[in-house]
Amino acid sequence: MTFLDLRGKWGIAFVAVVLAMNGVSARAQDQSNQDQVNQNQSSQTQPNQNQPTQNQPEQNQSNPTQPSQDQPKQDQPSSQSPQQQTQQPENPPAKDKKDDSANPAQAATDATKRVAMQAADLTKRLGQATFIKARDWEVGWATGPYVGRQREMVPMTSAQRRDIYLQQTFLAPSDYFKRMFAAGIDQARGTPRQWGGGWGGYGQRFASREGQFFATNTLAAFGNAKLKYEPRYDQCRCSGFKLRTRHAIMRNFLTYNETERELRPQWALYGGAFAGGVIATQWKPHPRNALTNGGIAILGQAGYGALLNFFVEFAGDINRKLGAKGTNGPTKTE
Repeated sequence: MTFLDLRGKWGIAFVAVVLAMNGVSARAQDQSNQDQVNQNQSSQTQPNQNQPTQNQPEQNQSNPTQPSQDQPKQDQPSSQSPQQQTQQPENPPAKDKKDDSANPAQAATDATKRVAMQAADLTKRLGQATFIKARDWEVGWATGPYVGRQREMVPMTSAQRRDIYLQQTFLAPSDYFKRMFAAGIDQARGTPRQWGGGWGGYGQRFASREGQFFATNTLAAFGNAKLKYEPRYDQCRCSGFKLRTRHAIMRNFLTYNETERELRPQWALYGGAFAGGVIATQWKPHPRNALTNGGIAILGQAGYGALLNFFVEFAGDINRKLGAKGTNGPTKTE
């Protein structure tokens, strides 16, 4: 084999290798281009997660029988019975209740208004009751406890006597007025002169009258309880001014015993008045005389007692003239 023959064969082999390499490179390039095209197509056809797909309306239109999830199922028949369907409208009142309680400020305002109206009504009724009580002064306000002409006299218990004692000694406003009036007379007379004038002298005279009244009423109540005498005044069951006046004066000196029928002298009443006058001399300045002061106390009880009984006897008539009441009211001791 010659050199030319060898060179021709190697040339042909070289050309074949070059063509084969070019073919492989071309196929690789074509494959790369095809992969790039496929990637671009897939990126264009893939829907964006943040945007609605464009093919979804077409799918909904292509399948009209399938209801959409975003739309209510109107054509689907209900599985509830007609009775259950008719009972469903009863639920809306719960919404109304929620709406009513949704405004606590309005509810608080309404409650405050109701409380204010109730308080105003209560104040009005209390004022009316107080005015009537003050107007009906004969029922214990100024005259103390007594027995009306329409009531029967019955023996008193120990508890009733105690209540009357507390009322006559501490609760009857008329007794305080009486002592203030008596202290004013003592102030005008200047007795005792050692106490002087002004408010200081009047205060000492009022305290002296108060202490004397306390001693008098305590001893009288104790004596009536022991003797079982009647401490209350009873209105006359008679008619006529003279008969009633005589009854008022007589009852200042006589009272009933435990039978509530038999009259007895007012030993306890006047004995307490005398003892109270004697006791009051213990705090008065000299000169002082216990017997004289006790006698003056008896005279005071006779005059003031008769005047008080007179007012108690005619209190209902006076009040009817004033238009306060039509009948005699009950007493607190009945």
